[in-house]
Amino acid sequence: MAFVCTFGAWIFLLYACTEGFPKVTRDVTVRNCTANPPFIPPTVKNTSQQLNDLRQQMRHNNINAYIIPATDAHLGEYIADREKRRQWLTGFTGSSGTAVVTLTRAAVFTDSRYWLQAEREMDCSWELQKTLLSSSIVSWILEELKAGDVIGFDPFLFSIDDWRSFSNLLQDSGRIFLSMPTNLVDLVWGYQRPSLPNNTIYELKEAFVGNSWQEKVQHIRSQMNHHPQKPSAVLLSALEETAWLFNLRGQDIPYNPFFYSYTLLTLDSVRMFVNQSRITSEVNAYLNTNCSPSSCVQLLDYGKVKDNLIEYLKGNVKVWIGQTYTSYGIYEVIPKDKLVADNYSPVLQTKAVKTEKEQKLLKACHMRDAVAVIQYLVWLEKNVPKGTVDEDNGGKYVDELRAKQLYFKGPSFATISASGLNAALAHYRATNETKRKLTVNEMYLVDSGGQYNDGTTDITRTVHWGTPTVFEKEAYTRVLMGNIELTRLVFPEKTSGRVIEAFARQALWEVGLNYGHGSGHGIGNFFSVHEWPVGFQNGNIPMTTGMFTSIEPGYYHDGLFGIRIEDIALVVKAKTKHTVGNEVYLTFETVSLVPYDRNLIDTSIMRKVHITYVDNHYKRIRDLVGPELLSQNLHEEYTWLEKNTRPLSHGVLSSASLTVLGLTLITINTVL
Repeated sequence: MAFVCTFGAWIFLLYACTEGFPKVTRDVTVRNCTANPPFIPPTVKNTSQQLNDLRQQMRHNNINAYIIPATDAHLGEYIADREKRRQWLTGFTGSSGTAVVTLTRAAVFTDSRYWLQAEREMDCSWELQKTLLSSSIVSWILEELKAGDVIGFDPFLFSIDDWRSFSNLLQDSGRIFLSMPTNLVDLVWGYQRPSLPNNTIYELKEAFVGNSWQEKVQHIRSQMNHHPQKPSAVLLSALEETAWLFNLRGQDIPYNPFFYSYTLLTLDSVRMFVNQSRITSEVNAYLNTNCSPSSCVQLLDYGKVKDNLIEYLKGNVKVWIGQTYTSYGIYEVIPKDKLVADNYSPVLQTKAVKTEKEQKLLKACHMRDAVAVIQYLVWLEKNVPKGTVDEDNGGKYVDELRAKQLYFKGPSFATISASGLNAALAHYRATNETKRKLTVNEMYLVDSGGQYNDGTTDITRTVHWGTPTVFEKEAYTRVLMGNIELTRLVFPEKTSGRVIEAFARQALWEVGLNYGHGSGHGIGNFFSVHEWPVGFQNGNIPMTTGMFTSIEPGYYHDGLFGIRIEDIALVVKAKTKHTVGNEVYLTFETVSLVPYDRNLIDTSIMRKVHITYVDNHYKRIRDLVGPELLSQNLHEEYTWLEKNTRPLSHGVLSSASLTVLGLTLITINTVL
């Protein structure tokens, strides 16, 4: 078999000769359950008591296995503290993962983003199963149970797809899959379980919304009338759906301005299910002034949604749901001949496309957010060499800087502030036990964002203040190239993000590198930082103008470093040389306005189109952010911006790259 050695392969092999392959540092912060005695790091929570108490409840209810998902009845990514059942039971704080308990074994199933985190947080009562596949979970359960045994679950914590998947896999197994009205973890948790949120629900001012709530209701009803199955009602289960429809916000969910609620919107009534004690007289008037019976908002108790829905279904009606965010607990009471089901509700699909006003708001929000991130990068440059910055106080400081910006409401997620080997964990969270000092000799990754009245932000920058290795520079540059390749791509309207996602990976793939997370997600106007159904994964809806998405390729080398470059981009119409028929082509416009780290960019492996893109983007950053910095009297940051947005050198190789290239040419000449 012929061996083909490309020029890129010569370069990579010579890295090993000149610098050696990267050496992995062993992580001693994880548990070792095979040691005698077992090694348990201080980050682990002892869960023996709650696990024993749960098993007592299982015996009392004749349950042989119990499944505990990491979600609430609205199936969102972020949940209130009182809904964190899996976290309380297992100690594992990752956002993704399912726990399963039998009378003799207990396991947590999660994906590669959280494997190391789980090993740092779980005691030896729990097995780590490195998969999230339903088939793997069911196989594990079947190994433990015999025919006739019962598998219990809370139907309000299961999505319709998850319930369907588990049911199909368990069919003909002889095991019973039982929907239980009472959650067994809640019984064990008891009085220690956090109380219901009681913060005030408030109206978002007109200046920050695209349309009035009355206009939105009218638009959704119009979609109902034009639907071929003629639904008489839409049931909204995702928390952001009710918040968006009525331009209301709350504080029930960490980092997300939502409140616990459902909405049943019919052709002749509007019913919101919510804790009515939290509705002020002002909000009540806002929802019920100068309205007709069909447009006034009936405020009903949050806990009555199921009973009210059952009563409504007695009529000649059809209910339209979005299956992705509707729990099986709701779904199981709707007769199939009265069900209209799509992947996403009309509210989520409408909300995904921002109005021109919403686009302007989100762009303005990102410009102010860039000021805070630039302030942070300047502060880091001055203080990291002093040895006074660690992952924890650094991550907190960037939030403090954002808090000084106009319309700030809080962070949009817990800042990922990760140095060196910790950055290799894509979703790392610094703690007192794991935090590391930032040094000029290691890469530092900061993924952070803010909630503002006019928008939500999310940006990741990776920096190095010393002398990065050739391999670090190549990895960073190829991540940047992937970001650019996807951002500048031109593609037909209605193309699925999943179809074009590989462009973000191409520069990494061609040298044998990759990353284990998605390449981007939607983002909202003062909503969720991960806003479905926009993005580049399976299940996302096709792209169209007015959508916002992140573009965030990365590379993570275990035990050494991690890289991610994340920008938010708006889907816009592309200008093409030819116009055939009425076909529309799209591209992306980046709205994140923070420069990339020049110290990590190796222009010798970039094509001219990449360098031109960066130069044009940098000019745009100077034009937009420069005046904002001066208006806030941030002259030091303005000088930093001028320096860090200079055009990239054309055709100039770094000294390290020249060395490698010289060695390569010598090797090639020797072979010839």
